[in-house]
Amino acid sequence: MADPVIVDRVTKRFAGHTAVDALSLSVPSGIIYGLLGPNGAGKTTTIRMIMDIYEPDSGVVRLFGQVGGGRQHSAHIGYLPEERGLYPKMRVLDVLVFLAEAKGVPRRVAREKASTWLDRLGLADWRMRKVSDLSKGMQQKVQFISAILHDPDLIILDEPFSGLDPVNSQVLRDTVVEYRRAGKTVLFSTHIMEHAEQLCDRLCIIARGKKLVDGSLAEVKQTHGGRHVIVAFDGSQGSAQQVFNDRRLVAKIQDFGQQAELELADGADPQEILRALVSSGARLSRFELASPSLHKIFVDLVGPEAATAAAVPGVASAREGARA
Repeated sequence: MADPVIVDRVTKRFAGHTAVDALSLSVPSGIIYGLLGPNGAGKTTTIRMIMDIYEPDSGVVRLFGQVGGGRQHSAHIGYLPEERGLYPKMRVLDVLVFLAEAKGVPRRVAREKASTWLDRLGLADWRMRKVSDLSKGMQQKVQFISAILHDPDLIILDEPFSGLDPVNSQVLRDTVVEYRRAGKTVLFSTHIMEHAEQLCDRLCIIARGKKLVDGSLAEVKQTHGGRHVIVAFDGSQGSAQQVFNDRRLVAKIQDFGQQAELELADGADPQEILRALVSSGARLSRFELASPSLHKIFVDLVGPEAATAAAVPGVASAREGARA
């Protein structure tokens, strides 16, 4: 059986700006696949080509083994766009039923399923309110329900956790995992590495429209690893910064204040770092040899300049096309 999503050397340009540059990726069936990158990397442009909203300038998109984007497979795909796609003057329950009917779900079934999901996601009391009355986070949950109400085989989520507080983010993560366990395929984009590390079976990191890495989370960590130590403080940090700045011991550091992730220098002994930290007067609550976090790998690969990479200034269509 062919992979549900295959992107083969796809390129998309806007007013001379290359938003996606010869990108290839393949999403196997029954997994959660993360499309990761900073703002402006080309994530949303890629998803819109998969969904047949944009046509590639070159290259091919295949869904379920057939050439072509999401329009011809609409009944089998659930899509949550980055921008809200709800009708603001319609009532919440009505808009969900309407969108489900457009996917072939009978009205009675759509109404029952929509009510169940609204109750599950804490929106039952809002079902007869207009969409415009809802907060941004509430609207995001309604949009998510609309993407899954017809029980699609492939779920594509563009920045699904945008506007959600930690509690509701967890509810959405749990739901995504449930769909994976049921054999569904989930493709989602994000620039938040914590979500990707918690959820993804496989991932692709892109920047400036180009693919930097593609593989399972374990493969990415092994390939782009090195020796890392997680340090957490319990109160005083003493003179820990002097230890961190010693390039005989520490090659790179991600410093989060009360916690730090260190990449050891070549030949450095982690026990020497531990002794130096204790001697510096630092009080430690954690000192652990660990694989690098996805956040650190992402920063090392993408580079700080990509975090501020945006679309070509002064051209509206280019700005839209280069958004992540």
